[in-house]
Amino acid sequence: MKLWWVGIVISLVFSKWANGFVEHSFNETELSFLEAYGESKVGANYLMVGLTLIPGAGAKRAVCLDGTLPGYHLHRGYGSGANSWLIQLEGGGWCNSIRNCVYRKTTRRGSSRFMEKNIAFTGILSNKAEENPDFFNWNRVKLRYCDGASFTGDGEDKARQLQFRGQRIWLSAMEDLKSKGMRYAKQALLSGCSAGGLAAILHCDEFRGLFPRTTKVKCLSDAGLFLDAPDVSGGRTLRNLYNGVVGLQGVQHNLPRFCTNHLDPTSCFFPQNLIANIQTPLFILNAAYDSWQIQSSLAPASADPAGFWHECRLNHAKCTPSQINFLQGFRNQMLNAVKRFSMSNKNGLFINSCFAHCQTERQDTWFADDSPVIGKKAIAIAVGDWYFDRTSVKAVDCPYPCDNSCHNLVFQRAN
Repeated sequence: MKLWWVGIVISLVFSKWANGFVEHSFNETELSFLEAYGESKVGANYLMVGLTLIPGAGAKRAVCLDGTLPGYHLHRGYGSGANSWLIQLEGGGWCNSIRNCVYRKTTRRGSSRFMEKNIAFTGILSNKAEENPDFFNWNRVKLRYCDGASFTGDGEDKARQLQFRGQRIWLSAMEDLKSKGMRYAKQALLSGCSAGGLAAILHCDEFRGLFPRTTKVKCLSDAGLFLDAPDVSGGRTLRNLYNGVVGLQGVQHNLPRFCTNHLDPTSCFFPQNLIANIQTPLFILNAAYDSWQIQSSLAPASADPAGFWHECRLNHAKCTPSQINFLQGFRNQMLNAVKRFSMSNKNGLFINSCFAHCQTERQDTWFADDSPVIGKKAIAIAVGDWYFDRTSVKAVDCPYPCDNSCHNLVFQRAN
């Protein structure tokens, strides 16, 4: 029965190929479901947190793709964490064409009408000290993602009734949270996973600007280091996707000026061209063999019409030596991309040699008895050590297959 359900999920995901790109793009919703399948040690005792829609957002046209109000889930902090705030930006791919965005507005990624009314807070959002040692009693917020451009677009398509208002959603949410006490924060951390991890980089310095200089403010990007790397055919699948996102959604006006002053807007949507110039302390957590990037950027079906990469894409254990060599080259590109960034004392780094995607929100990858480690240090401890300045954290794993602590993603083939 379990395999049957996994097969159903895989077949649904693969059924969404469109315009040479997966419409769902193996976003972290599908990935998290599959990765957590039979693995998560959390059990059923999740903290469930309700959805809050932002009432004043409509007047500012800070709305989802379909015009509905955006929202977030907030669990209040207490005790020593009462004046500390953690904001987690939800991920979920992007939409780069009218067709994709019209489809997206019929899902929770484009409309609050379809969002879950309650979601589980686990990993970095957990309220239990044994699961989340440094942030368990903070005010913890999950900002829902319903624009398709990492909270940066600003435009509309009236004919198709599409609103591209990611930047306004970001600003409206921050203003609403400030009115609920965030303006008095002594400590704040902006985090995000996948497309939300990219958003955490893009908005990091803006987030710093929301608080007085006396507030300790840092940012954390989980699985957001999307690389401008060639795919297996030598093409630029992800650059083509990003070019569509930036052009369609009016993103160029909200990108960091330090980048757009000398590079084209699409290049400035890639974090490798941003991270070294972010002024606010930033921590980059990424799998060296990021599952989403392998699936949808490096070896998508559109770049592999003969299917040579099909088995490897689903299960790294089935990759040939030459395919592993290609993926080692991708890892080298990632390490080169963070080289200048990592030279700054204020920044943190955790690049583990896993086939994974998004490791902060799941309990078994964030902090558990068997969670991934580098040098015996789990991700939660590494992030906490960096945030609280307990020690410098610049952790880079040895290349695959040397790390046996990984929770690697293995996809089942649909029957």
